[in-house]
Order: sequence, then structure tokens, then C-alpha cells
Amino acid sequence: MEGVLGLLKLRVKRGINLAVRDTKSSDPYVIATLDDQKTKTKIIKGSCNPVWDDELTLTLKDPEARVHIAVYDKDMFSNDDMMGETEIGIKPYIECLKMGKNLNNVPDGTKLDHVQPTEHNYLANESSIVWENGKVVQDMNLRLKGVECGEVVIQIELVLLPGRKLHV
Repeated sequence: MEGVLGLLKLRVKRGINLAVRDTKSSDPYVIATLDDQKTKTKIIKGSCNPVWDDELTLTLKDPEARVHIAVYDKDMFSNDDMMGETEIGIKPYIECLKMGKNLNNVPDGTKLDHVQPTEHNYLANESSIVWENGKVVQDMNLRLKGVECGEVVIQIELVLLPGRKLHV
């Protein structure tokens, strides 16, 4: 685990108004890619508003890395159809995580920071970074690009490996 800061947990919660790629619906799944790692959710049959509630884990080396998210429609007899893609920038989350020990007396549910949608991110609306159950988490609704409609709802959390620190 040389050079690894920690485990980046992606809770892929759900999709909102995903594009129809079959006759009336789609069979969507999500692939998350970071560096040379790739992981995917289960397939939800016949839904444009799927609820995955899957947790995907990637190892994080670079705190400035971006996670690529792609949504596909599973097809039985042909290549799976692209339903859009997006990226997660984790830099604002990492900045909040650097607060470290200063968070021990913070009440549960406290918003540590918020990130506004800009032309440089794919946020559909404001995203809050929150102290929740002794952890720093960030929930985000991400717009899908390259497609007529759709968003994915994801929560991120970084679990630092023992002895690893973020540079302040």
C-alpha cells in the first residue's frame, strides 16, 4: 500500500431522471474509476430512478485526484449503452478533513463547508460537507454530461490508513 493515503468510500445512493436507453426504461449501473482502479454497482432492472445503495471503495494516493463516474444501461445482446458521465473533485472535502482533531467536540450534523455548483464541477446543487457519526462526509448530486438528462447522488468519505496524514 505504498503511497496510499487511504480508502475512498463512494456510497452510490441513487439515480435521478436517467435517460431511457431501452424501449421504456433502462437497466442502469455505475462504474467508478480512479487511476487504474475500476469498480461498479449492481444493475437495477427497468428503472430511470434507480436506488443502488452500493458502497464502492477505491484507494486514494493523490488528494487532488478526480474520480470518474460513468452510468451505463446493461444490454443482453449488444454493448452496454452509455447513460452519461461525471467527475467528483475531492479537494474541498480534503480541506475539511485536514481539520482533524479539531472536530472531536463538533455536534453531529454540523456543516463544515459547502460547495457551490460552478462551470468547473458537475454539481447539480449546493453540496454540504458534514460531520456525521464521527466522520467527515460529503453528499452530492452530480449532473451527467454527454446525455439529455440525469443525475447521480453520491456520498464520499475518506478513511485514512493508520499513520497517514494529509499535509496541512
